[in-house]
Amino acid sequence: MYTVELVSLIEKMSLENCTPELNIDNIRIAQPDVNRPALQLAGFFDHFDSERVQVIGNVEYAYLQQKGESSCLENVGRLMDYKVPCIVFCRNIPVSECLIKLAYEKGIPVLRTSKTTSSFMAEVIRWLKVELAPRITIHGVLVDVYGEGILILGESGIGKSEAALELIKRGHRLVADDAVEIKKVSDDTLIGTSPDITRHFIELRGIGIIDVKTLFGVESVKNTQAINLIIKLEEWNKEKQYDRLGIEEQYMEILGNRIVSHSIPIRPGRNLAIICESAAVNYRQKKMGYNAAQEMYNRVTNRFKQTTETEYD
Repeated sequence: MYTVELVSLIEKMSLENCTPELNIDNIRIAQPDVNRPALQLAGFFDHFDSERVQVIGNVEYAYLQQKGESSCLENVGRLMDYKVPCIVFCRNIPVSECLIKLAYEKGIPVLRTSKTTSSFMAEVIRWLKVELAPRITIHGVLVDVYGEGILILGESGIGKSEAALELIKRGHRLVADDAVEIKKVSDDTLIGTSPDITRHFIELRGIGIIDVKTLFGVESVKNTQAINLIIKLEEWNKEKQYDRLGIEEQYMEILGNRIVSHSIPIRPGRNLAIICESAAVNYRQKKMGYNAAQEMYNRVTNRFKQTTETEYD
Protein backbone atom coordinates (compact mmCIF):
# COMPACT_ATOMS: atom_id res chain seq x y z
CA MET A 1 0.00 0.00 0.00
CA TYR A 2 1.28 3.43 -0.94
CA THR A 3 1.34 6.25 1.59
CA VAL A 4 1.97 10.00 1.59
CA GLU A 5 3.95 11.87 4.22
CA LEU A 6 1.95 14.43 6.17
CA VAL A 7 4.82 16.87 5.60
CA SER A 8 4.20 16.61 1.85
CA LEU A 9 0.51 17.39 2.32
CA ILE A 10 1.35 20.47 4.40
CA GLU A 11 3.79 21.74 1.78
CA LYS A 12 1.50 21.01 -1.17
CA MET A 13 -1.58 22.65 0.36
CA SER A 14 0.36 25.47 2.11
CA LEU A 15 -1.17 24.58 5.47
CA GLU A 16 -0.41 26.43 8.69
CA ASN A 17 0.87 24.10 11.39
CA CYS A 18 -0.71 25.07 14.71
CA THR A 19 1.34 22.43 16.54
CA PRO A 20 4.87 23.10 15.19
CA GLU A 21 6.66 21.45 18.12
CA LEU A 22 4.97 18.12 17.42
CA ASN A 23 7.12 15.59 15.54
CA ILE A 24 5.21 14.69 12.36
CA ASP A 25 8.01 13.07 10.35
CA ASN A 26 6.60 9.56 10.83
CA ILE A 27 2.95 10.39 10.17
CA ARG A 28 1.75 9.05 6.82
CA ILE A 29 -1.60 9.16 5.04
CA ALA A 30 -2.92 5.98 3.43
CA GLN A 31 -6.47 6.99 2.46
CA PRO A 32 -7.25 9.37 -0.44
CA ASP A 33 -10.62 10.38 0.99
CA VAL A 34 -11.19 12.92 3.78
CA ASN A 35 -13.80 13.11 6.51
CA ARG A 36 -15.87 15.89 8.08
CA PRO A 37 -16.34 14.48 11.61
CA ALA A 38 -19.79 15.93 12.35
CA LEU A 39 -21.23 12.61 13.58
CA GLN A 40 -18.06 11.78 15.48
CA LEU A 41 -18.15 15.10 17.34
CA ALA A 42 -21.72 14.17 18.33
CA GLY A 43 -20.46 10.87 19.74
CA PHE A 44 -21.25 8.43 16.90
CA PHE A 45 -18.13 6.45 15.93
CA ASP A 46 -19.62 3.42 14.16
CA HIS A 47 -17.95 2.82 10.76
CA PHE A 48 -15.52 5.67 11.48
CA ASP A 49 -12.42 5.55 9.25
CA SER A 50 -9.68 6.96 11.47
CA GLU A 51 -7.06 6.82 8.69
CA ARG A 52 -8.62 9.75 6.84
CA VAL A 53 -7.66 13.41 7.14
CA GLN A 54 -10.25 15.10 9.40
CA VAL A 55 -11.61 18.44 8.20
CA ILE A 56 -13.39 20.98 10.43
CA GLY A 57 -15.60 23.51 8.65
CA ASN A 58 -18.12 26.13 9.73
CA VAL A 59 -20.79 23.56 10.61
CA GLU A 60 -18.53 21.50 12.88
CA TYR A 61 -17.07 24.63 14.47
CA ALA A 62 -20.53 26.10 15.15
CA TYR A 63 -21.58 22.83 16.79
CA LEU A 64 -18.51 22.82 19.05
CA GLN A 65 -19.08 26.45 20.00
CA GLN A 66 -22.67 25.69 20.89
CA LYS A 67 -21.62 22.83 23.17
CA GLY A 68 -19.18 24.99 25.14
CA GLU A 69 -15.43 24.72 25.70
CA SER A 70 -15.41 21.76 28.11
CA SER A 71 -17.72 19.67 25.91
CA CYS A 72 -15.74 20.77 22.84
CA LEU A 73 -12.46 19.51 24.32
CA GLU A 74 -14.10 16.26 25.36
CA ASN A 75 -15.54 15.59 21.88
CA VAL A 76 -12.34 16.55 20.05
CA GLY A 77 -10.33 14.49 22.54
CA ARG A 78 -12.40 11.40 21.74
CA LEU A 79 -11.74 12.02 18.05
CA MET A 80 -8.00 12.32 18.67
CA ASP A 81 -8.00 9.07 20.65
CA TYR A 82 -8.52 7.26 17.36
CA LYS A 83 -5.07 8.49 16.25
CA VAL A 84 -6.24 10.29 13.14
CA PRO A 85 -3.44 11.57 10.83
CA CYS A 86 -4.33 15.22 11.44
CA ILE A 87 -7.18 17.70 11.94
CA VAL A 88 -7.48 20.60 9.50
CA PHE A 89 -9.47 23.75 10.32
CA CYS A 90 -10.71 25.55 7.18
CA ARG A 91 -11.61 29.22 6.59
CA ASN A 92 -8.93 30.28 9.11
CA ILE A 93 -11.18 29.17 11.97
CA PRO A 94 -9.54 30.18 15.27
CA VAL A 95 -7.98 27.33 17.24
CA SER A 96 -8.04 27.83 21.02
CA GLU A 97 -4.97 27.39 23.20
CA CYS A 98 -6.76 24.67 25.15
CA LEU A 99 -7.35 22.66 21.98
CA ILE A 100 -3.72 23.07 20.92
CA LYS A 101 -2.59 21.89 24.34
CA LEU A 102 -4.88 18.86 23.98
CA ALA A 103 -3.40 18.15 20.55
CA TYR A 104 0.10 18.09 22.02
CA GLU A 105 -1.05 15.69 24.73
CA LYS A 106 -2.69 13.34 22.22
CA GLY A 107 0.09 13.70 19.63
CA ILE A 108 -2.29 14.76 16.84
CA PRO A 109 -1.23 17.58 14.47
CA VAL A 110 -3.66 20.49 14.13
CA LEU A 111 -3.46 22.38 10.84
CA ARG A 112 -5.25 25.37 9.36
CA THR A 113 -6.03 26.81 5.93
CA SER A 114 -7.78 29.88 4.57
CA LYS A 115 -9.53 27.85 1.84
CA THR A 116 -13.23 27.11 2.02
CA THR A 117 -14.12 23.64 3.25
CA SER A 118 -15.50 22.34 -0.04
CA SER A 119 -12.64 23.63 -2.21
CA PHE A 120 -10.01 22.35 0.24
CA MET A 121 -11.58 18.88 0.39
CA ALA A 122 -11.83 18.67 -3.41
CA GLU A 123 -8.21 19.73 -3.85
CA VAL A 124 -6.90 17.33 -1.21
CA ILE A 125 -8.90 14.36 -2.55
CA ARG A 126 -7.73 15.03 -6.11
CA TRP A 127 -4.07 15.26 -5.05
CA LEU A 128 -4.20 12.24 -2.74
CA LYS A 129 -5.90 10.08 -5.38
CA VAL A 130 -2.98 10.74 -7.71
CA GLU A 131 -0.31 10.22 -5.05
CA LEU A 132 -1.92 7.03 -3.68
CA ALA A 133 -3.02 5.60 -7.03
CA PRO A 134 -2.14 1.98 -7.94
CA ARG A 135 0.95 1.96 -10.13
CA ILE A 136 3.25 -0.23 -12.17
CA THR A 137 6.44 0.28 -14.18
CA ILE A 138 6.46 -0.80 -17.84
CA HIS A 139 9.39 -1.09 -20.25
CA GLY A 140 8.59 1.32 -23.07
CA VAL A 141 8.60 4.92 -24.26
CA LEU A 142 5.92 7.54 -23.58
CA VAL A 143 5.59 10.58 -25.85
CA ASP A 144 3.11 13.41 -26.22
CA VAL A 145 2.04 13.60 -29.89
CA TYR A 146 -0.45 16.37 -30.73
CA GLY A 147 -1.64 16.27 -27.12
CA GLU A 148 -2.28 12.51 -27.15
CA GLY A 149 -0.16 10.30 -24.91
CA ILE A 150 1.30 7.44 -26.96
CA LEU A 151 2.94 4.53 -25.13
CA ILE A 152 5.36 2.75 -27.48
CA LEU A 153 6.05 -0.87 -26.53
CA GLY A 154 8.20 -3.58 -28.06
CA GLU A 155 11.17 -5.85 -27.57
CA SER A 156 14.47 -4.35 -26.50
CA GLY A 157 16.37 -2.90 -29.46
CA ILE A 158 13.39 -2.82 -31.84
CA GLY A 159 13.58 0.98 -32.26
CA LYS A 160 11.33 2.57 -29.61
CA SER A 161 13.86 5.21 -28.57
CA GLU A 162 14.76 6.00 -32.19
CA ALA A 163 11.07 6.55 -32.98
CA ALA A 164 10.76 8.83 -29.95
CA LEU A 165 13.83 10.81 -31.01
CA GLU A 166 12.39 11.38 -34.49
CA LEU A 167 9.09 12.52 -32.93
CA ILE A 168 10.99 14.97 -30.72
CA LYS A 169 12.75 16.41 -33.80
CA ARG A 170 9.31 16.86 -35.38
CA GLY A 171 8.17 19.02 -32.45
CA HIS A 172 6.60 16.50 -30.08
CA ARG A 173 7.52 15.91 -26.44
CA LEU A 174 9.23 13.12 -24.52
CA VAL A 175 7.73 11.98 -21.21
CA ALA A 176 9.68 8.81 -20.42
CA ASP A 177 12.18 6.48 -22.07
CA ASP A 178 12.99 2.87 -21.14
CA ALA A 179 10.94 2.81 -17.89
CA VAL A 180 7.45 4.32 -17.70
CA GLU A 181 5.78 4.67 -14.30
CA ILE A 182 2.00 4.38 -14.75
CA LYS A 183 -0.59 5.45 -12.16
CA LYS A 184 -4.29 4.63 -12.28
CA VAL A 185 -5.93 7.87 -11.12
CA SER A 186 -9.44 6.82 -12.17
CA ASP A 187 -11.29 4.07 -14.03
CA ASP A 188 -10.81 6.07 -17.23
CA THR A 189 -7.38 7.66 -16.80
CA LEU A 190 -3.83 6.34 -16.63
CA ILE A 191 -1.05 8.86 -16.00
CA GLY A 192 2.49 8.10 -17.12
CA THR A 193 5.71 9.66 -15.88
CA SER A 194 9.42 8.95 -15.76
CA PRO A 195 11.53 7.85 -12.78
CA ASP A 196 13.54 10.78 -11.45
CA ILE A 197 16.86 9.16 -12.30
CA THR A 198 16.08 8.78 -16.05
CA ARG A 199 13.88 11.85 -16.58
CA HIS A 200 14.60 13.67 -19.89
CA PHE A 201 17.21 11.08 -20.93
CA ILE A 202 17.12 8.76 -23.96
CA GLU A 203 19.38 5.76 -24.56
CA LEU A 204 20.45 5.25 -28.17
CA ARG A 205 22.37 2.08 -28.95
CA GLY A 206 25.74 2.92 -30.48
CA ILE A 207 25.66 6.51 -29.18
CA GLY A 208 24.78 6.20 -25.50
CA ILE A 209 22.75 8.49 -23.24
CA ILE A 210 21.57 11.86 -24.53
CA ASP A 211 19.86 14.65 -22.60
CA VAL A 212 16.77 15.62 -24.61
CA LYS A 213 16.06 18.73 -22.54
CA THR A 214 19.57 20.08 -23.10
CA LEU A 215 19.80 19.20 -26.81
CA PHE A 216 16.31 20.18 -27.99
CA GLY A 217 15.13 22.64 -25.33
CA VAL A 218 12.62 22.63 -22.50
CA GLU A 219 9.68 22.54 -24.95
CA SER A 220 10.73 19.02 -26.04
CA VAL A 221 10.02 17.34 -22.70
CA LYS A 222 7.05 16.86 -20.37
CA ASN A 223 6.87 15.43 -16.85
CA THR A 224 3.48 13.69 -16.93
CA GLN A 225 0.99 12.66 -19.60
CA ALA A 226 -2.29 10.76 -19.74
CA ILE A 227 -1.93 7.55 -21.77
CA ASN A 228 -4.45 7.53 -24.63
CA LEU A 229 -2.98 5.09 -27.15
CA ILE A 230 -0.59 2.14 -27.22
CA ILE A 231 1.59 1.28 -30.21
CA LYS A 232 3.27 -2.13 -30.06
CA LEU A 233 6.25 -2.53 -32.37
CA GLU A 234 7.02 -6.05 -33.54
CA GLU A 235 9.22 -7.76 -36.12
CA TRP A 236 7.54 -8.29 -39.49
CA ASN A 237 6.19 -11.82 -39.84
CA LYS A 238 5.04 -12.68 -43.35
CA GLU A 239 2.99 -15.57 -41.97
CA LYS A 240 0.92 -13.30 -39.76
CA GLN A 241 -2.22 -11.49 -40.86
CA TYR A 242 -2.17 -7.82 -39.88
CA ASP A 243 -5.22 -5.59 -39.57
CA ARG A 244 -5.49 -3.45 -42.73
CA LEU A 245 -8.82 -1.71 -42.13
CA GLY A 246 -8.98 -0.99 -38.41
CA ILE A 247 -12.77 -1.25 -38.17
CA GLU A 248 -12.62 -3.15 -34.89
CA GLU A 249 -10.55 -1.56 -32.12
CA GLN A 250 -7.92 -3.63 -30.33
CA TYR A 251 -7.28 -2.99 -26.64
CA MET A 252 -4.60 -3.63 -24.05
CA GLU A 253 -5.42 -3.73 -20.35
CA ILE A 254 -3.21 -1.92 -17.84
CA LEU A 255 -4.20 -1.80 -14.16
CA GLY A 256 -7.74 -2.75 -15.15
CA ASN A 257 -8.09 0.09 -17.70
CA ARG A 258 -8.52 -0.72 -21.40
CA ILE A 259 -6.38 1.35 -23.76
CA VAL A 260 -6.69 1.37 -27.56
CA SER A 261 -3.76 -0.56 -29.01
CA HIS A 262 -2.19 -0.94 -32.48
CA SER A 263 0.38 -3.56 -33.50
CA ILE A 264 2.86 -2.12 -36.01
CA PRO A 265 5.08 -4.54 -37.97
CA ILE A 266 8.63 -3.25 -38.46
CA ARG A 267 10.27 -3.42 -41.89
CA PRO A 268 13.13 -1.40 -43.42
CA GLY A 269 11.91 1.88 -44.82
CA ARG A 270 8.89 2.34 -42.56
CA ASN A 271 8.87 5.77 -40.93
CA LEU A 272 7.73 5.08 -37.38
CA ALA A 273 7.43 8.76 -36.46
CA ILE A 274 4.92 9.45 -39.24
CA ILE A 275 3.01 6.29 -38.30
CA CYS A 276 2.79 7.47 -34.67
CA GLU A 277 1.63 10.92 -35.78
CA SER A 278 -1.02 9.42 -38.05
CA ALA A 279 -2.20 7.11 -35.26
CA ALA A 280 -2.54 10.07 -32.88
CA VAL A 281 -4.52 12.16 -35.38
CA ASN A 282 -6.73 9.20 -36.31
CA TYR A 283 -7.41 8.51 -32.63
CA ARG A 284 -8.39 12.16 -32.10
CA GLN A 285 -10.72 12.00 -35.12
CA LYS A 286 -12.46 8.97 -33.64
CA LYS A 287 -12.92 10.80 -30.34
CA MET A 288 -14.54 13.63 -32.30
CA GLY A 289 -16.94 11.19 -34.00
CA TYR A 290 -15.26 10.52 -37.35
CA ASN A 291 -14.03 7.00 -38.15
CA ALA A 292 -12.22 6.79 -41.50
CA ALA A 293 -12.39 2.98 -41.63
CA GLN A 294 -16.13 3.01 -40.97
CA GLU A 295 -16.62 5.75 -43.57
CA MET A 296 -14.83 3.67 -46.20
CA TYR A 297 -16.85 0.60 -45.22
CA ASN A 298 -20.08 2.59 -45.62
CA ARG A 299 -18.99 3.82 -49.06
CA VAL A 300 -18.20 0.29 -50.23
CA THR A 301 -21.50 -1.01 -48.85
CA ASN A 302 -23.50 1.76 -50.51
CA ARG A 303 -21.72 1.21 -53.83
CA PHE A 304 -22.44 -2.51 -53.62
CA LYS A 305 -26.13 -1.81 -52.93
CA GLN A 306 -26.34 0.61 -55.86
CA THR A 307 -24.67 -1.93 -58.20
CA THR A 308 -27.02 -4.67 -57.05
CA GLU A 309 -30.12 -2.50 -57.53
CA THR A 310 -28.95 -1.49 -61.00
CA GLU A 311 -28.47 -5.12 -62.05
CA TYR A 312 -31.98 -6.06 -60.92
CA ASP A 313 -33.51 -3.03 -62.64
